[in-house]
Amino acid sequence: MNKETMQQQIIQAVRKVKETNPMAPSITNTVTINFVANAQLAVGGSAAMVYLPDEGEFIANAGGAVYINVGTLLPIYDETLPRTAKALRATGTPWVLDPVAIGIGEMRTRLLLNFKPYKPSIIRGNASEVIALAGLWELDGGTGASNVRGVDTTDTVAAARQAAVALARYTGGAVAVSGETDLVTDGKTVAWSHGGSRMMEKITGCGCSLGGVAAVYACAADPFTAALTATNVYNLAGRRAEEQSAGPGSFQVNFLDALYLATPEEIADNPFELEEA
Repeated sequence: MNKETMQQQIIQAVRKVKETNPMAPSITNTVTINFVANAQLAVGGSAAMVYLPDEGEFIANAGGAVYINVGTLLPIYDETLPRTAKALRATGTPWVLDPVAIGIGEMRTRLLLNFKPYKPSIIRGNASEVIALAGLWELDGGTGASNVRGVDTTDTVAAARQAAVALARYTGGAVAVSGETDLVTDGKTVAWSHGGSRMMEKITGCGCSLGGVAAVYACAADPFTAALTATNVYNLAGRRAEEQSAGPGSFQVNFLDALYLATPEEIADNPFELEEA
């Protein structure tokens, strides 16, 4: 695929979301629920946050796309997440997985291992999380979770390239790796998206909300296009928000505004390159 074709697909995805206001429900990190929902609304989607097992099965059958983030687990999630993932697979509903803090605790490890046969449409994480998930699923480029420090990464995005490609080839979907320069791949093509802001590290929820926004775009596009569109709009919005912000508080407000104001063409024009995987 050439860059011009990719840009047209990004434009179409953004326009469709703004026109249709798709619902992309989430089972997500309790620390960042508000920010995830606000980001989804800002790009033109609609949000719904659930955590009960029957609600998870309901959203899996409601159309659109679903976002699952394992950041802050409650005991009930031991039932909710497997039931939801099974229903998502049965219905063919697109879904986004964020393997936050993979390697911390037996329950988190078991849930993430058990997600393997359900093949998420998009996996979004930092470099260490992506490498650790590939390791857990026994795929190329994967290792253990020793380099995951809570929600932070100790690996470079480039170091996660092989793991990201292997995960995407296994799932048949896409993988987005967040870092100084972001990587998005469908196992055949690798995109490198530029921009963002160091200030994104100073607020809680940029990564989590990126997964939620990827789910919004997954309602309107294939996984690779959705993941790259979400990554591009985040890099564009982060760069613009930093220019107007004095610190993290104003940055968060300006970032949501920048997401809301970004046009389809501006998102498609955010700097990125494509190469063969």
